[in-house]
Amino acid sequence: MTKPKIVLTRKYPDVTETRMRELFNAELNPTDTPMSRTELIAAMGRADVLVPTVTDLIDAEMIEKAGDQLRLIASFGTGIDHIDLHAARARGITVTNTPGVLTEDTADVAMALILAVPRRIAEGDALARSGKWAGWSPTGMLGHRINGKRLGIIGMGAIGQAVARRARGFGMSIHYFNRNPVHPSIADELEATYWDSLDQMLGRMDIVSVNCPATPATHHLLNRERLEMLASHAYLVNAARGDIIDQEAMIDLLEERHFAGAGLDVYTDEPKLPARLRQLDNVVLLPHIGSATIEGRHAMGDKVIINIQTFIDGHTPPDRVVPAMAS
Repeated sequence: MTKPKIVLTRKYPDVTETRMRELFNAELNPTDTPMSRTELIAAMGRADVLVPTVTDLIDAEMIEKAGDQLRLIASFGTGIDHIDLHAARARGITVTNTPGVLTEDTADVAMALILAVPRRIAEGDALARSGKWAGWSPTGMLGHRINGKRLGIIGMGAIGQAVARRARGFGMSIHYFNRNPVHPSIADELEATYWDSLDQMLGRMDIVSVNCPATPATHHLLNRERLEMLASHAYLVNAARGDIIDQEAMIDLLEERHFAGAGLDVYTDEPKLPARLRQLDNVVLLPHIGSATIEGRHAMGDKVIINIQTFIDGHTPPDRVVPAMAS
């Protein structure tokens, strides 16, 4: 290809967009207005390369309607659950993502929630701003210390390990559930306890942090039955994907104070948040900012550009998720 047609579905950092204009025939979205389903299908009908984000749901029907010239979906983000990978493979469309650049940023937000929920940081901020704060009191705004508490990490990949390293700095005891144990050197460094049964781990933890990817196997991994296993004093933190938790069941149990509280950066049907969830005073809610750093966004843009350029040059993109099939 020479100057392939690239369609960007959202507003990306200026440095990324400028470089794309230099290298490719790049069509920008200056308003940052999310494309509708109809607009996405139209974009897939004219683009050689589509650059979507995790909020652009690309299903099999849309891929089937894509133009024959579409050969690469270079997603701006780590997650790939928004793209029907089987349909892409069947059409011979390569899919890439941007792994590895958001680990520290996402771990920072997970750790912030681990700190914020037990110490009631959001409640304290609201009280201080309200004008109703009556001053320090021996029993005012009592929370729980995290030093010495057990942290159960679900998904001990790069992000889970980064969360564990931060938590160790705060004196927490690390436990984790994963498909396989981590390398012994990592387990020794973190003094981490491996559980091959999520059910056995859940009820013994003071804080549970969800850090696994969204896959068919992890959909509603924390269902009502498992959420009911949480101890009454436990807190739940999710900076991974909303669908990993049964959100309705979680809200029911939080309303009942079945467990102590939650810190959430992701939700089932973003950006819609149920009123019941927004009204809970034992929950800290963030607007999906786990990867929202300037440094991270620039690194994501660099990876997208490298994947596109490598593909155009006839080589395998470094972050290929789905290989193209021979036609």
